[in-house]
Amino acid sequence: MATLPLSSPNALSLFHHPNKKPPLLSPKPPPGVIGNRSPSLPCRASSFAYNPLRYSVECDRMALTKRKMKRSGGVGAVCYAAPLTVRNLQWVSTISSAVLMLAKGTPIQKSFLVPLFALQAPSSVISWMKGEYGMWAAFLALLVRLFYFIPGELELPFMALLLVIVAPIQVMNLRGTQEGAIIAVLIAVYLGFQHFSRTSFQKSFEQGSIVATVAIVCITVASLLFLI
Repeated sequence: MATLPLSSPNALSLFHHPNKKPPLLSPKPPPGVIGNRSPSLPCRASSFAYNPLRYSVECDRMALTKRKMKRSGGVGAVCYAAPLTVRNLQWVSTISSAVLMLAKGTPIQKSFLVPLFALQAPSSVISWMKGEYGMWAAFLALLVRLFYFIPGELELPFMALLLVIVAPIQVMNLRGTQEGAIIAVLIAVYLGFQHFSRTSFQKSFEQGSIVATVAIVCITVASLLFLI
């Protein structure tokens, strides 16, 4: 009786699969990519050892550094040029004229401040005075002036308002021109001469006259800067 061999050289193992394909290897990352992170995305963290706190802090730090680098070239120029703009000088002259109209302790002829105000006031102020609100303000002030007594210090702003409203266009066109700047400088120098000649230099800086002195100095300096 023939016996069957239990093993054969051609017998297949239960764990050997000749038709099984070898496992696919993951492709190598391109040269420009490190791991799973691309250099074009600096704020995207890798999937390994991800720390959200460190990720947010680094992103904020990089963004802040970029903003500082972009602004570092022009910050100094802006900080030094802003106080000398035409608009700022106009506001300095306008506020100084208004303070000088109401100030005491100076012997100057304050009526010269009215044309100076009209020449150097900002365009927004002139537009408001020539608009509807300025008309109503002038109308109400005129009614009050007809029936009540107004001191001289309070009458000057009213006269400045009326002058701006009724001034011809040819006169208002002098604003911002070389001729208007020369007229403003002459008025400011004359007011300064009156203030310092009629009162001694020491008394000009006393408590009763210091406000008027500072206002005249500001008007004169602003007018000279307009001429430059």
